[in-house]
Amino acid sequence: MTATTGMMRGAAAEQPRRAVIYRMMTPQHICPSGLKALDLLRRNGFEVEDHPLRTREETDAFKARHGVPTTPQVWIGGERIGGHDDLRRHLGLKVHDPKALTYTPVIAIFGMAAALAFAVAWGVGGAAALATAYTLQLFLGFATALLALQKLRDVEGFVNGFLGYDLLARRVPRYARVYPWAEALVGLLMVANAAVWLMAPVALVIGTIGAVSVFKAVYVDRRELKCACVGGQSNVPLGFVSLTENLVMIGMAVWMVARMM
Repeated sequence: MTATTGMMRGAAAEQPRRAVIYRMMTPQHICPSGLKALDLLRRNGFEVEDHPLRTREETDAFKARHGVPTTPQVWIGGERIGGHDDLRRHLGLKVHDPKALTYTPVIAIFGMAAALAFAVAWGVGGAAALATAYTLQLFLGFATALLALQKLRDVEGFVNGFLGYDLLARRVPRYARVYPWAEALVGLLMVANAAVWLMAPVALVIGTIGAVSVFKAVYVDRRELKCACVGGQSNVPLGFVSLTENLVMIGMAVWMVARMM
């Protein structure tokens, strides 16, 4: 191989890869998948020929011309790759599955609860207050309140999921609508360190019923259900997390009463 040939191959290798994308971008709607696909191409070193489709008519004509149901559509090296998810697969990247079971919502809630607890404890007592029972109490209170908030965002969705396994709610369906408010009350009183005489029995009752219900559904009946602990339409599996939530509720009640004695 001559030096000239080697230089030509080197120059060809250094040329940026080229991609073409057609994406919907009208005054009324900017396609989020199109923006994500465009960004993904650029971050992966492609030189992108971007074709925004400015009207609904232009978009419909494009889809009819190429026989595709949706936009965006990406071409690489003259080959049609497809939409955003198809592009991720082409690049060897993970594709989000909206139906996949996940603990991400639970991790986010407990992570935020811990951050809030540390922030408040630091603000009240400085670094010395972080490793104290007060910080733990704040964490449990914030976590409970945030879990209640998720349920209250979509009460109907929560009720539909909760009725699938809670023993009391299946006998008295209205209990499913009361539960998020009772849980919120427990969390707020825990943070405020107030009305333990009310917080403790409420936490003990709903926590015990919940723990027994989850244990029966998952470990006795062996049912595969989604947990309503983070609200309706979640993909969190019913099991260890749900049981732990209810056991923690029971522990909170016992601990708070014990501290008063």
